[in-house]
Amino acid sequence: MPELDFAGLTIHYDHRVLEPRPWTVAQSAWAAELLDELPEGPVLELCAGVGQIGLCAVWGRDRRLVCVDDNPVACGYALANAEAAGLAGQVSVRELPLDTAVAESERFALVIADPPWVPHDQVGRFPEDPPHAIDGGADGLDVARTCLEVARDHLVPGGALLLQLGPGQSAILAPELDGLSLVEVRRHADRGELALLQPAERPVAA
Repeated sequence: MPELDFAGLTIHYDHRVLEPRPWTVAQSAWAAELLDELPEGPVLELCAGVGQIGLCAVWGRDRRLVCVDDNPVACGYALANAEAAGLAGQVSVRELPLDTAVAESERFALVIADPPWVPHDQVGRFPEDPPHAIDGGADGLDVARTCLEVARDHLVPGGALLLQLGPGQSAILAPELDGLSLVEVRRHADRGELALLQPAERPVAA
């Protein structure tokens, strides 16, 4: 069984899931920094895969983590990786579609999302990756848009969404952020970019 060191955590996976990308440690590190300042509340990881990004973000912190993915193999690894990291008591894994995984009343201080962002007609360029794990639809942003909807509905006031995207995709999504504000984008060469979003302040009624 393949394994890798992800910022100090031993992460297991196999060919049926997307191999964890070392550069995405940057998303975990940024999430961990945010958690030091964000309001109280749990963390939600969407498109969690084998869980490495969320696990690394909450490692050493007293935050509950909910991992969501629709791949049963990935969910099995996320549970096993949480247990191996000593985090089983604060991590739950939901094998469900994104739009049904979170109860209406649930709220989170931080949403971490790593959706597939490769445009459908370019998936064949990556034959080693499971197509379902990287196929983001016509423009690569179908699943990212669902992540925006989930975060918009389930962030606490003052919470944050940390969204992984493909190069240049934050600019495409910018006009579609109804209810969210784009705070910062960090670009990582041609590997992708990380976008920090927070609930937009709503005007006070006169």
